[in-house]
Amino acid sequence: MTLTEAPPTPPGGAGRHALADSATMMGRSVRHVFRAVDALFVAVLLPIMLLLVFVFVFGGAIRTGGVRYIDYVVPGVILLCAGYSAAATGQAVARDMALGVIDRFRSMPIARFSVLAGHVTGSLVRNLISASLVVAAALLLGWRPAASPLAWLAVVGVLLLYVLAVSWVSTVIGLLVRSPEAAEGFGFFMLFLPYLGSGFVPTSTMPGWLQAFADNQPTTPVTDTLRALLMGTPVGSSGAAAVIWCAVLTAAAGVTATILFGRRAR
Repeated sequence: MTLTEAPPTPPGGAGRHALADSATMMGRSVRHVFRAVDALFVAVLLPIMLLLVFVFVFGGAIRTGGVRYIDYVVPGVILLCAGYSAAATGQAVARDMALGVIDRFRSMPIARFSVLAGHVTGSLVRNLISASLVVAAALLLGWRPAASPLAWLAVVGVLLLYVLAVSWVSTVIGLLVRSPEAAEGFGFFMLFLPYLGSGFVPTSTMPGWLQAFADNQPTTPVTDTLRALLMGTPVGSSGAAAVIWCAVLTAAAGVTATILFGRRAR
């Protein structure tokens, strides 16, 4: 048996072992979240800085149809930070590939999918931290959401679905590129995507060609759904659109990442 050939799975049920392997890799990624002080610092500082800039620098100049700008912009800031932080998953995957960590894991009798699942779990934990900080900072700045406890649960659910989708897409990027630096470009893309949606201004204020793109890209229905849930307004069709976007992206990227992982690891 070669170094890059995993030993046979021990008897007792592949499914049970896959779950145990995933739990182990998830624990590894969560520990890395709290050990990577620089990445955690960015996840903590970026949301607060963006919120302060948009509320105090741009808030007085932007009109959002009678809605206080802080009420309008908080969902956009949450989504922007979630997307940017989730995009870092690809860098972590590419780093493991470049450093040979994946080869070490492949020499062990573990489920290959568990390695990717661990990275995605770390992304979910990191984003829960940053989203909580955005909410806390916004409340201190005067944001007063009208969401019920059930609506708050729905907000968390939608946000986790979005982070899950972006994390898996980022994982695909991390498996396609050859270095963590190359994977970093996806993070900048996700940093700017909410600007081209309804995150910070109504799409109706954009030129027609840009509005067509803004209304039909995934961050817009997700942002609109979060905003409606938080402010106690009707969600409308944006809720279904947000769930469909996230489900399709997660399924497609998850399958693609699993296939790519098997090919890259040979």
